[in-house]
Amino acid sequence: MSEETNTVTDLPQVDVRAVPRNTLPTVAIVGRPNVGKSTLFNRLVRRRQAIVRGEPGTTRDRNYAEAEWRGQPFSVIDTGGLLGEQLTGPFADSVAEQVRQAVAESDAIMLVVDVQTGALPADEDVAALLREVSQPVTVCANKCDNDQLAAEASQFFALGLGDPVAVSAHHGRWIDDLLDRVTADLAVAEPMEADDVACRLAIVGRPNVGKSSLVNALLRDERMIVSDVPGTTRDAVDTLLSFDGQRVSLVDTAGIRRPGRVAPGIERASVRRAGAAVRRADVSAVVIDAHEGVTSQDLHVLGMAMDDGAGVVIVMNKADLVDAEEGLRNSRERQLAGRARFVSWAPIVWISALTGDAVDSVVAAALHVAEARRTRVPTPRLNAMLRQAQVERPPATYRGKRIRFFYGVQTAEAPPAFTFFVNHPDAVHFSYERYLMGRIRRTFGFEGTPLRCVLRGRDPDNPRE
Repeated sequence: MSEETNTVTDLPQVDVRAVPRNTLPTVAIVGRPNVGKSTLFNRLVRRRQAIVRGEPGTTRDRNYAEAEWRGQPFSVIDTGGLLGEQLTGPFADSVAEQVRQAVAESDAIMLVVDVQTGALPADEDVAALLREVSQPVTVCANKCDNDQLAAEASQFFALGLGDPVAVSAHHGRWIDDLLDRVTADLAVAEPMEADDVACRLAIVGRPNVGKSSLVNALLRDERMIVSDVPGTTRDAVDTLLSFDGQRVSLVDTAGIRRPGRVAPGIERASVRRAGAAVRRADVSAVVIDAHEGVTSQDLHVLGMAMDDGAGVVIVMNKADLVDAEEGLRNSRERQLAGRARFVSWAPIVWISALTGDAVDSVVAAALHVAEARRTRVPTPRLNAMLRQAQVERPPATYRGKRIRFFYGVQTAEAPPAFTFFVNHPDAVHFSYERYLMGRIRRTFGFEGTPLRCVLRGRDPDNPRE
């Protein structure tokens, strides 16, 4: 994609594994569909992390977040709806397996039921499963939006899991009673400090390019539901990964399409979550279906990641299929170089999420990019480079007068930004800005990260970005 190849190869073998959610005790939220589990999850973690919609089956994967009550930190897992013995739909078995794994790793369980519908057969089925577990189970009678409904919560005593707690997750009523009950027997633990995370890595791309398969391959676990159906992943789901002794926050996201093609409702909410994940990420790994080729939608996702200031790693997935066809890899590399020139500085990783081949190189490249984003260039070295750059390629003249760059300074990092003081900032052509950014990148090693350029004149109130 440039004079020097950006393809990442021959990385050393390192220790990669999923790590526990800090050392925090874990509470799993389970129940049949459409009882308000995600609404309760958002209430407990005090932000709208999980997508909430009125239609059943909105949540599919396990969704983790941290919460705190009366000085007690703990981890909460939101899960998809269990249908008991009446399994239906394309993801019912996969969702059930996700719930079983959430229950297995939890220290306490909330069974959410709907007081407005009363106990249904699916509630009975889920309760029967939970009566067999060793963890304490709290029945949460949700949607008690008034005192009359709260009085109906006692009917769920028949589930055989103890006295139910009446709550309204939507309105926040009696949540304190629920938390007092659930956290009473949790072990005390300290939350992980934010500085312990070396990189926040978002896995992004258009629908059905293998993002969830990549996450599962990295974790060596079926952490995310994988399907040929586009739009399988909905929430932006994060997981902690240990990579060669460093902690990485890995976020799987829903497939991103152009705004005009996004359907209202769940898909629109999913795309918003994906965009938010990119904005808070240090690095975005943009997954492309290499067998299908680089599409305009892939370019849209690359542009979105770059515009938000995240570092970028280009992940060419399905290398096993590409290499099975003679000459196809070279063809795809030429296509990428031609269509994605605007991110020619991004490293390229060829992987197969299906076979697990080279998937660790995605995290290795992301950590390298994250470190580059935090680079601080000393002002003397920057100005030495600036003088040499002007000697080798002087800027164009303006109205017969020479354009002069007086000096420059790095004014920000992550993403890096540079301010240059020049006699005629409005007359500097964008190609010369690009030239300077290229020189900075080659000289100081800013691989994989967008650079910001600000031009200022002698008048500090007349900048040009």
